[in-house]
Amino acid sequence: MTERKPAGVSFETWVDRQIREAEERGAFADLPGAGKPIPGLGRPYDAMWWIKAKMEREGLSALPPSLMLRKAAEDARQEASRARSEAEVRRILTEMNESIRQALARPPEGPPLNLEPFDIDAVVWEWHAERRGG
Repeated sequence: MTERKPAGVSFETWVDRQIREAEERGAFADLPGAGKPIPGLGRPYDAMWWIKAKMEREGLSALPPSLMLRKAAEDARQEASRARSEAEVRRILTEMNESIRQALARPPEGPPLNLEPFDIDAVVWEWHAERRGG
């Protein structure tokens, strides 16, 4: 829609023609989200909606590093409880323990970390107990 509105043509008529021609060209076919409800339509208006959406798309967080690590440890614990094998539980917790040890050696910014490395054998025992139904 780069052409200028011709003189003597009402603005509404000109816009309607632009839309009709674009529809005929298929410019509106297969748009993302077509036929789906508008996200967040039922929620109250938030002036920062676009910033929050951008941060979510980019995987960014406004949390300080110490709280991000606490959240990551919590997520790792949940992921380990849903793991399909003992080896997977150990891999998840070993990776998380490495991050926790690094943070303990050089504390990140933010509130106190209040984390200790996972006792992997104890978590594996719990994982097996859950599988046995106990």
